[in-house]
Amino acid sequence: MVAKINRIDVVKKFKKPFLAFCMVAVFAFGAKAERSILTDDETETLLQNIVKPIFEVAGVAYDKNKIHLLNDMSLNAFVTDGNHLFVHTGTILKASNVNEISGILAHETGHIAGGHVMRQKLKINDLQTLSVISLLAAGATAVASGRGDAAMAIALGSHGSMLNSMMAYQTTEERNADESAVTYLKALNQSPEGLKNFMKTIQQTNRLSGYEESPYFRTHPMSVERMSFFETSAKQSGGKLTSPYDEDFAFVQAKLTAFLLPIEQVLRKYPSSTGSLQAKYAQAIVFLRQKQFNKALTLADELIAAKPQNPYFYQLKGQILFESGKATQSAAVYEKALEIKPKSDEIMLAYAESALEAENHQKNLQHIIDVLTKLQHSRENTHGWELLSKAYYEKGMKADSMYALAKYSLATDRFETAEKQIKEARTLNPSNALTIKLNDLESELKKRQKDKQQ
Repeated sequence: MVAKINRIDVVKKFKKPFLAFCMVAVFAFGAKAERSILTDDETETLLQNIVKPIFEVAGVAYDKNKIHLLNDMSLNAFVTDGNHLFVHTGTILKASNVNEISGILAHETGHIAGGHVMRQKLKINDLQTLSVISLLAAGATAVASGRGDAAMAIALGSHGSMLNSMMAYQTTEERNADESAVTYLKALNQSPEGLKNFMKTIQQTNRLSGYEESPYFRTHPMSVERMSFFETSAKQSGGKLTSPYDEDFAFVQAKLTAFLLPIEQVLRKYPSSTGSLQAKYAQAIVFLRQKQFNKALTLADELIAAKPQNPYFYQLKGQILFESGKATQSAAVYEKALEIKPKSDEIMLAYAESALEAENHQKNLQHIIDVLTKLQHSRENTHGWELLSKAYYEKGMKADSMYALAKYSLATDRFETAEKQIKEARTLNPSNALTIKLNDLESELKKRQKDKQQ
């Protein structure tokens, strides 16, 4: 994360798959948080390193842009249409090690490989049809009897039956995903011990929160049969409990804790007395949050000295410098981070933002444009279009600047503005290549406008 965590409105970005057909995974409970997608390269890289080999043994196509971190402190992970995989921050913070995360992601991969999302979608369609029939029956009863309470009783009874049907269906899918998860972990020489332990954590939390008392909330019941399966699988496995990413996991936990939890809670978990690098990482972020920039810089430099090839320590230092008004120094530090990890979308964006604010940045405009263009090819970023428009404008490329601005307007659903900017770009003598891009953008705009009308 540009040390800061970038939030994206999850409903806006994943409106159809997220709101319609989710296969909620092994767990779904806990306090609700501000639900948004967090973009953090360090955390995303960890999740990608864990899930990629699991996808490979499962025969599932891997796409890094479909692995998402959801800002929610509850224990949960799920997959949606298009094989998008969402992992809650609470799951990462409450897991004990990488082995537990591997088990969770293996379970989710089982849902994808088993085609459960599509079958769930078809099941929901069937239940929606039944729902319409039940409501029509309820209305007929109300007309015949003149009693609204009779209609409500029939409607509730029917919906209760549908809920039981859905729960039974989901329970079967959960068992299948459990079995698939153990198979994948075995193929990777990993122990299912972590999956077993995390399931126990879920079961205990369910009891403490009172969810187990109500069948309505137990969409994923932790049956005796399932727990027995995990126990047996863990005993029979000769797989490893450790991972080459255990240290990375510890740093990710420290970072997410420091950015997302109350400062008092962060300092209790990571006191300075431990002297660990994870504690220094968390404390540096706390000082950044408190705008104690000198103290934050001191710790960031200590982290860099200890691990000079860790790009995320430079990234943190870059943000500290940028937020303290030192854009020129910030850009230089971000550039060092990019040398270590040149394909990091997040570091590219942070570098470009600070470089455009740096002194004498006009001399560096082409490099900034190149970095932002590379970013947009990797993963389109709304703010990236805004920065690219500025860089093009300062370089005197007015048509390109207006095109980038139109892309930004379209990404933010300002259709009328985008339409005006496309027309303006056409009056600024665009190149043949840019004219083709404007034609494509105009077609995309018309499609979006039509979709909105429908």
